[in-house]
Amino acid sequence: MTTPATTQPATKDLLNSAVNNTHLFTRKGFLDRLFTKWFDRLVYPQIWEDPEVDIRALELDQHSRVFTISSGGCNALNYLTVEPNSITVVDLNEAHIALIKLKKAALKHLPDHESFFDFFGRADRSKNLDAYEIHIKPHLDEKTIDYWEGRETFWGPRRIEYFTDGFYRHGLLGRFIGSIHWVSKRLGYDIRQVMLARTPEEQQHLFDEHVAPVFDTRLMKFLCNRAVVMYSLGIPPAQFDEMDKESKQAQHGMHDLLKERARRLACDFPLEDNYFAWQAFNREYDIKHRQAVPRYLKQTYFEGLKQNIDRIQVHHQSMTERLKAMPANSLNAYLFLDAQDWMDETQLAELWEEVNRTAMPGAKVVFRTAGETSPLEDKLPGALLAHWKTNSQANRDWTRQDRSAIYGGVHVYSHHAE
Repeated sequence: MTTPATTQPATKDLLNSAVNNTHLFTRKGFLDRLFTKWFDRLVYPQIWEDPEVDIRALELDQHSRVFTISSGGCNALNYLTVEPNSITVVDLNEAHIALIKLKKAALKHLPDHESFFDFFGRADRSKNLDAYEIHIKPHLDEKTIDYWEGRETFWGPRRIEYFTDGFYRHGLLGRFIGSIHWVSKRLGYDIRQVMLARTPEEQQHLFDEHVAPVFDTRLMKFLCNRAVVMYSLGIPPAQFDEMDKESKQAQHGMHDLLKERARRLACDFPLEDNYFAWQAFNREYDIKHRQAVPRYLKQTYFEGLKQNIDRIQVHHQSMTERLKAMPANSLNAYLFLDAQDWMDETQLAELWEEVNRTAMPGAKVVFRTAGETSPLEDKLPGALLAHWKTNSQANRDWTRQDRSAIYGGVHVYSHHAE
């Protein structure tokens, strides 16, 4: 049976309150509002933070009480593979909420791992529509059904049909990656060639031959320096400004910074299990060997995920508002993705007041930043960080281990008593 839809705040209202913290008649205010409009749809068909780094950095286990942003929903499921006590999921974007609800229902009600892998691994089978109608739809609320059976445009397919022609090629990020492939071919390069590498030396050679030159073209230099172009990567103006500042401090252009992050993605990790590289350069997962796929898509975890799926609770809400509704000393693992890059000092302070209230002794917080440095020491009152410590060298190590390679910094803060 379909459960009644619950009243939820509109995505646009939540995004407005989170992002639009500057007057309209300023450059940042205008760009913030343009980003809000652009972000009000499916952005990330797959999350781009490495869950293996998160699991190790937070030391997740059966005692963990996790608080995380959903994004594509895959990392919440990846964390569930270690069977934590609970996972509280929030997101401002109703498309991302609809996606994780679809994944939850699919895990719980699809008949076996193969049908689940067809839906979210291959994500391109016509029979996925039958699986949706028979096994998944009867267990979704009306709001989620309306989203997946709705259309982006009047003439476009229903969103649920994305799973019949390559789901990961849809959404803002999927289409942006597709456009990079298209532009590269027009410029005479084929960035897919990177995936032919069999050794680290071949990875570097093929990157230098087929990818690096794209970033050095006049067109790409122009595009990389336009904040609006970065919206399809989910990069808001404040984050773009941090990246721009970092590139200027290094006396490089923005295209050089992005080229270096693309190099890390293509060259610094084995391709056989780096599913981020597969999505970026091959536009699909490793469906043959199933090694370069997220944890939650691997058969070994399927039954455990199915049994524990109700440990994930989903909320269409901001981080701060959800934390305000939670008991004191109730969480010990927080994952903020890159959301703090979006926040001003007031918003950060309000968030960390709730982190301090809800944190259990020994709790840890992991987040990413577009630039290399954490914003907390500069933007938060010292009292709010008095019980938290971080290790700069360890953070650099975590950053180097993150296979998605798109962030300037991965930061881990640990709670300690006086």
